[in-house]
Amino acid sequence: MSAERYLVTGATGETGRYTVKELLQRGHEVRALVRKDDERAEELRSSGAEVVVGDMLEHDDLLAVTKGVAGAYFCYPVRPGIVQATAYLADALRRGGARVLVNMSQISAREDSRSHAARDHWIAERIFDWSRVPVVHLRPTFFSQWFLYPHAQASIVNEGAIDLPYGEGRHAPIAAEDQARFIAAVLESPAEHIGRTYALHGPVELDQKGIAAAIGEVLGIDVQYRPTTVAQYKHRLEAQGLPPFLVQHFCAIAVDYQNGLFSGSDKVIEQVTGTRPLTVREFVELHRNEFAVRAST
Repeated sequence: MSAERYLVTGATGETGRYTVKELLQRGHEVRALVRKDDERAEELRSSGAEVVVGDMLEHDDLLAVTKGVAGAYFCYPVRPGIVQATAYLADALRRGGARVLVNMSQISAREDSRSHAARDHWIAERIFDWSRVPVVHLRPTFFSQWFLYPHAQASIVNEGAIDLPYGEGRHAPIAAEDQARFIAAVLESPAEHIGRTYALHGPVELDQKGIAAAIGEVLGIDVQYRPTTVAQYKHRLEAQGLPPFLVQHFCAIAVDYQNGLFSGSDKVIEQVTGTRPLTVREFVELHRNEFAVRAST
């Protein structure tokens, strides 16, 4: 396949940076849109990406970065503004003639979601559909990378606990690396995927007790699931200084999780890419050093 140029937004985020890496390894050119020219942006630049500093809420910025790209990956953080950014990007891609857009949505995206962020993602999906941009929607379950977030790592390594209000719900954590491989494959060969919505999962569905056991087995420590209430979870998130929009989202999707909305196992990543996604054990083994750093500090 001949080399093409692709736009990756949210390029310093989890799926963004792995998608940049995957596309470069496949011999393509990558234009990486970032909000700040910091160390993470420099890493992308050093890897061979064209780094552009811009704002997805600025129409002119999106008009500029979409020029000359064959396709784009859109990933917007959990904060207000996605509806506006979606409209701007849809317009820019229509003008530029891109042949595919891969849109990172959420598994909880639906028109009656209690999460403001999840409902906004559902509206964003509809905007892309109405715009007639050739789009593929992705709705992943919880990322495996959540285990590496500061609070999760501290709780797992230092307290031997996963303390979340997820009840008896289940999911198959999906690694950003595996999502990036799927995203790159769809960008390269979009024809059979245009217009489809894919739920993305890891290969093995587990409850929180099973996840705790799998992590503990790899790290050689005892890890238990200690369920909390949504009210306790909300208090902790607020105490950590998280923005109200994010707190509201996390609490709303905790109820979704309890109700089984995040469940499922992989049905498309292995089929499309030829490689099975990582299990929880394999992910923790791959990122063992990051847990070790947390333990030492």
